[in-house]
Amino acid sequence: MKKMLPWIITTLLSIALIAIVAIVLFNQFFAEPGKSAESAKPINAKVISANERVKVTSELKDYRRNLKDPDYMVIMNFAFQLDSKKAKEDFDKIIEIEIKPIISRILADLEPDDLLGSTGEDMLESKLLNEINPVLPKGKLVKVEITDYMITPM
Repeated sequence: MKKMLPWIITTLLSIALIAIVAIVLFNQFFAEPGKSAESAKPINAKVISANERVKVTSELKDYRRNLKDPDYMVIMNFAFQLDSKKAKEDFDKIIEIEIKPIISRILADLEPDDLLGSTGEDMLESKLLNEINPVLPKGKLVKVEITDYMITPM
């Protein structure tokens, strides 16, 4: 029995070590990307009148970009609702230099199948919301809507 005890301890320790490594790797590879405390907080949109909504909404029309598959191009229209008029003014100032590159970078990583259906649209809208909010000088982006889009082969 004295000779088997080191083997038993070594075996138990190696099993425990393998289990710990497996749990860490599982969490690392299967965790949702961008899942942080800040991105997990829901943004509550208050109900506002149509006139107020128009005053705090900025539009980006006819945005064109190739997708990851170079044989496809997407043409999109977006509506960005911000939390205040001042935030909208600042958003409109940086739309060319900050917002369009973010949209371009996100679309460059997408395949045509990624944008199909409401799930694809929701995924793109949430990615845009999470990527654009940190670059805004004032206020917050409350809502991103895809108002029109077309995927076309080139």
